[in-house]
Amino acid sequence: MSRDAMPDGVPVIRLTAVPADTNVYGDIFGGWLMAQMDLAASSVASRHSGGRAVTIAVEGMTFYRPVFVGDEVSVFATLEKVGRTSMSIAAETWRRDRHTDEAYLVTRASFVFVAIGQDRRPRSVPQLLPPESRRSN
Repeated sequence: MSRDAMPDGVPVIRLTAVPADTNVYGDIFGGWLMAQMDLAASSVASRHSGGRAVTIAVEGMTFYRPVFVGDEVSVFATLEKVGRTSMSIAAETWRRDRHTDEAYLVTRASFVFVAIGQDRRPRSVPQLLPPESRRSN
């Protein structure tokens, strides 16, 4: 299911889950987690495309563990594949209790974006560099 430790590098987003982010049962709302992942993935897509990029699909969203109020939430996002106008970004969310160093994979998914221009129509994006040439996110 997961690695034993968070990915190397710096998360695109890191924040603390608060009571306003809970569902009716007191756990952090899955939609809130998905929104944080979409924000992180959109940051990667916009940087790579050099402009506006819009979400067109979310694939394979799987939840492994709950997130609780007070947990530190880290979202990692990596550009995985590039088409002519589209980009696939792998995103995963990790939680860490604010009083320990143990981290747990919460969810992962693939986000697909299309770069759009001022006219809101698809535009070309730069091709993906070979792995050894990429900068980490």
